[in-house]
Amino acid sequence: MLFNQRELPNSALAAETDRLAALIVDMERLQRGVQPEKLAGADAPILDHWTLSERAMPCLVGLSAGHPTFMGENRLVRTSDLWLISEDQTWARTLSRWYRLGRPAVASALNA
Repeated sequence: MLFNQRELPNSALAAETDRLAALIVDMERLQRGVQPEKLAGADAPILDHWTLSERAMPCLVGLSAGHPTFMGENRLVRTSDLWLISEDQTWARTLSRWYRLGRPAVASALNA
């Protein structure tokens, strides 16, 4: 999700925050022993003939410096799922942490 530091609050960012907060609340309630049928309610949709699938999640790949887990300079890393990136492409928030963004690679989907 793109965000503009000069145009906050952002309704799309607020909606995604609410959605993630609701997920966390459900996970915490499950942890405390609340049963799924109590969390979902009687109006939960039914998914029939279902199968497990996967979707690709955006991430970043680049040369890292100052990473708390992957030590060293210019170490090639792939981040966890990318959730936020500033419109000016100076900041990114992955599932794990914030990144300050340096120069983009020559071929980038954001530069196309």
